[in-house]
Amino acid sequence: MPVQGTIFETEYSQPLAARLWPQTLDEYCGQKHLLGEGRVLRRLIESDNIGSMIFWGPPGVGKTTLARIIARRTKANFIDFSAVTSGIKEIKQVMEQAEQNRRFGEKTILFVDEIHRFNKAQQDAFLPFVEKGSIILIGATTENPSFEVNGALLSRCKVFVLQALKPEEIEELLRRALRDERGFGTQEIEISDELLRAIAVFADGDARRALSTLEMAVLNGVPDGDKTRITDETIEQCTSKKSLLYDKKGEEHYNLISALHKSMRNSDPDAAVYWLARMLEAGEDPLYIARRVTRFASEDVGLADPRALEIAVAAYQACHFIGMPECSVHLTQAIVYLSMAPKSNSLYMAYERAKKDALNMLAEPVPLVIRNAPTRLMKELDYGKGYQYAHNTEDKLTSMQCLPDSLLGKEYYLPTEEGVEGKIKTRLQEIKDWKKSHR
Repeated sequence: MPVQGTIFETEYSQPLAARLWPQTLDEYCGQKHLLGEGRVLRRLIESDNIGSMIFWGPPGVGKTTLARIIARRTKANFIDFSAVTSGIKEIKQVMEQAEQNRRFGEKTILFVDEIHRFNKAQQDAFLPFVEKGSIILIGATTENPSFEVNGALLSRCKVFVLQALKPEEIEELLRRALRDERGFGTQEIEISDELLRAIAVFADGDARRALSTLEMAVLNGVPDGDKTRITDETIEQCTSKKSLLYDKKGEEHYNLISALHKSMRNSDPDAAVYWLARMLEAGEDPLYIARRVTRFASEDVGLADPRALEIAVAAYQACHFIGMPECSVHLTQAIVYLSMAPKSNSLYMAYERAKKDALNMLAEPVPLVIRNAPTRLMKELDYGKGYQYAHNTEDKLTSMQCLPDSLLGKEYYLPTEEGVEGKIKTRLQEIKDWKKSHR
């Protein structure tokens, strides 16, 4: 039985997004790749053949909404569970009730919002009940479940990826909000197609953000007789400060730093500066970015331009000294320099090649000739015997073997022709030729 409202409540006491909560799949916005006619998830829902699953996607794309629609259509008991407020004790209580329902032939759907917030022990508590069918688990997460959900639990759940809504999908949602009596259908709202499109683009794939912006625009619209006009100025005021989707520990954090890294690698300074600004304006620690830029200086530029590392380290120090917002220009200088520098990943590849051999040949002995001999016993065992001090030779080179016998002749560092590294390549070849002729 619904709870009766107080005399102080109006038909618009709830936020627009709550009033327009879809009741059916036909009212649901977006995710046509999953819920279009004949698509797998729609078929599972319509046939009441739901198994344990995880909805993964950014905020505002309809993960919780979809779970509620399933609850309306399914013939199972539905329990809404929050990972924020619930612990092991609450999980066990719910599982006991679900097990009793199973004995009476009833299914239980357990919806867990923000399942990534559960720790390993809490997630493990679900596992036996999922395995024996006491519950059908539906989890919702904004984080990559491959990282945040236990492998054993994840293997028993089908993951459905929900995508950020397209501007045209959000535009249609906004139009429905203007038509539907649960929205503004009982009012006369005047808003141009261009402004609806602007709200849809501003929402950045988030239905809640779009509806909240529309609601704010209507509430601040210009009264004009019986209607409310929404002007360009109204929209500008409602969207003057876009809240950036950014979680320093979440997947978007890694997506943005990846975008910066790959833009610099692709020698695209404009894109690199944009992604830098996206992170800094969202509140990212400039020292984190500076550390990643320093890594890039050696991984992707390396000896093609040895100054790259110097500039990256200098930018890190500048960030450390003065912080934001002043250090934004130092980071900009570094990433533009690195974007325009010649590129070589030969240092990165050299280490990866050596690492592979190092891991497969951990017991390879250090050649006696280059071993340290601090004691008489070690000297008696020929540690350091025959060592040649390169500085004492005319060419500052020796033919001494420094690799283990099993790796003799192995090459890890393969310089490119890019920038300064071209000269290094020539020098390295001269050294190899000299050693070959003096063996």
